Amino acid sequence: MNPNISRRSFIKKGTFALANLGMFGGLYTLKVEPFWPEFVFQEMTIPNLSSSLEGKTMMQISDIHVGNRFDYDHLIKSFKRAQKFEPDFVVYTGDYITYEGPEQLQQLETVLESVVRGKCGTLAVLGNHDYGINWTQEEVAEQVSRLLSSAGVQVLRNECSEVSGLNFIGLDDLWAKKCLPETVSSARHLHKANIVLCHNPDVCDLPIWKDYDSWILCGHTHGGQVKPPFLSAPVLPVKNKRYSAGKIDLGDGRSLYINRALGHSWPLRFNVRPEITIFKMRKLRPAKIES
Repeated sequence: MNPNISRRSFIKKGTFALANLGMFGGLYTLKVEPFWPEFVFQEMTIPNLSSSLEGKTMMQISDIHVGNRFDYDHLIKSFKRAQKFEPDFVVYTGDYITYEGPEQLQQLETVLESVVRGKCGTLAVLGNHDYGINWTQEEVAEQVSRLLSSAGVQVLRNECSEVSGLNFIGLDDLWAKKCLPETVSSARHLHKANIVLCHNPDVCDLPIWKDYDSWILCGHTHGGQVKPPFLSAPVLPVKNKRYSAGKIDLGDGRSLYINRALGHSWPLRFNVRPEITIFKMRKLRPAKIES
C-alpha cells in the first residue's frame, strides 16, 4: 500500500469526523440542551418548620425570559410537565420577560395561562429584565406584576407574606436599584420558618443578614449557560463568581440555592440544562449531645 495514500485517507476521514462532531455539538448546544429541562430534587431543612409542613414540596422556577429570542412554547410545555408534580408551594425568582416592547407583555400573558401554582401558595419576586430596557422602566415592572397577580401569583416587592406556616421575604431587584435589603431584618421572625426570595445572589454579600439562618432562593446566573466539563462557567453576571448554580452553604447558617433558569437570554446551552427545582421540606432536628 502506498503510505502517502493511506495517510491522505486517514487525514480526510479524520477531518470529516471532526466536522461532523463539531456540527453535532453545535446542533446540541443550540437546538437540544436549551429545550431539555431537568427536574432537580433537593432536600430543604428549615429551622422552625412546623410538623404539618414536614415532607411538603416547594417548586422553584426562575428566569423564563419570555420574548422573541426563542419559541416560548418550550415554557408552556415545561409548565404543564411541572403541574403534574402537584407542588404544595411554587416560587418564581424573577426575569419573566426579555423586554423589547409591549409585545412581550402580551406573550407573557399567554404563557401565564399555563402557570404552575402551588396548592398552599404561589409567590414571586421581580428580576432586572422585568424593569424593561436598561432596568429603568418602572412602568414595565408594574405591568409584569399585574399580569402575575392576575394569574394567581403573589408578587413580593420588599415585603413579606406568611403563607400556610411559611414566612416568605421577597426582595426586589438589585440591578434595578429597587432592592431594600433592610427588609430581611425587619421581616424576619425568629420563631417562624423563613424563606428569602430574591433574583440576584449578590444580595447574599450585603451586610444585612445578621443571624438569619435559613434559605435564600435566587436565579439570575442561568448557571452561566455554557460550562466546560470540570471547569467553572466562564461568564457569570455576578460580582461573586462563587455564585453559579445549585446549593451553596454560606457558612453562617444560611443556605443559598441558585436555579439554573428555565429560559435563557439566548438559546445557547452546554453542560447547563434548564432547571426546575423541587425541594422537599424537612424540620431542622436538634443536634444530638453525646454523653
